[in-house]
Amino acid sequence: MQQPTYDEQITMKNEMKLRELCAGLPAFCKEFFRGIEPTTSSRTRIAYAYDLKIFFHFLQEKYPDIEESDLKNWPVTVLDKVTLTQLEEYLDYLRLYEDAENKVHTNEERGRMRKTASIRTFYKFFYRKQVIKNNTASLLNLPKKHEHTIVRLEIDEIAKLLDAVEEGDNLTKSQKKYHNKTKIRDLAILTLLLGTGIRVSECVGIDISNLDFETNGMKIHRKGGADVILYFGEEVREALLDYLEEREKNNPKRRLRKRTLPLYAKASHQCTCSREPRKKICPSSNPSKNNYTS
Repeated sequence: MQQPTYDEQITMKNEMKLRELCAGLPAFCKEFFRGIEPTTSSRTRIAYAYDLKIFFHFLQEKYPDIEESDLKNWPVTVLDKVTLTQLEEYLDYLRLYEDAENKVHTNEERGRMRKTASIRTFYKFFYRKQVIKNNTASLLNLPKKHEHTIVRLEIDEIAKLLDAVEEGDNLTKSQKKYHNKTKIRDLAILTLLLGTGIRVSECVGIDISNLDFETNGMKIHRKGGADVILYFGEEVREALLDYLEEREKNNPKRRLRKRTLPLYAKASHQCTCSREPRKKICPSSNPSKNNYTS
C-alpha cells in the first residue's frame, strides 16, 4: 500500500483536529466549514476554528445572558444579537485574555488583524446565505498594521553558516560522529532553503519525484494549497545530487523505489513518515524571498 504524501498526511491530521475543535463550537459552525472547504486549505480552516473558539469563549465570559442554552446548541441567530460595540470590545479583549484553561494570551497587530478577518468572514458567510439579518462584523475596522524591517543574512553570514554545517567545528567526539553522517544531508537542506527561499514546511514535503535535474526545477506544494514549479541554481543542484548519491550508497536496496521516497531522511537513512518542520530557519539570501516560516 502506497504511503500518503507529506501533504496528504498533514491534511488528514488537520481534518481530525478540525473535527475536535468543532465539537466545542456551536453546531451551526459546521455549516461554515463545509461551505468554505472548496476555497480554503485545511490549515486555514484550523486557524478559523481556533479564532471562533476564542470569540465564543469571549461571549460566554463577558455576556453569559446572550443565549440561555449550552454553547453547542446556540442558534446562528445569536450573531444578530452581538452589537458592534461588543465586537469592538472583543478586539480590545484580544490584546490580553485568559482561555478556558486559564492560560494567558496576547495578540499584537498581526494577530488581532487575522482574528478580526476571521470574524468578518464568518459573518459574511451567513449573511450571504440570508441566515442572519445583519452583517455587523463588516463595520469593524481592521487594526492598523505597521511594517517591520525584514531581517536578512549577509553574504558572509551565509558562508559562515554553510561552513559550520560542513566542517562541524567545536563538536564533541560523539557529536562529530553524528555530524559525519548528516553533514551532506544538512548542507543540501540549507543550500536549498537559502538558494530558493522556500518555507521549511515546503522543504519537508518534497519527494524525490518532485525534482527534475534536466530543467533544475522542483514541484512545491505551497502554503495556500497550490502546486508550483520553482527553479534552482547550479549550487543547489550540486548539493542535492551530492546528497542523493551519498544516500543511495547507504541505501542500495531502496534504489528501485527511490522516486517515491521523501527527499530527506533520518540520519539512519530510513525515511520518516512524520516530516514535521521543527523551527524557523534563516531568511533567504534573495531579497525578494524572505518568507521563512514553518
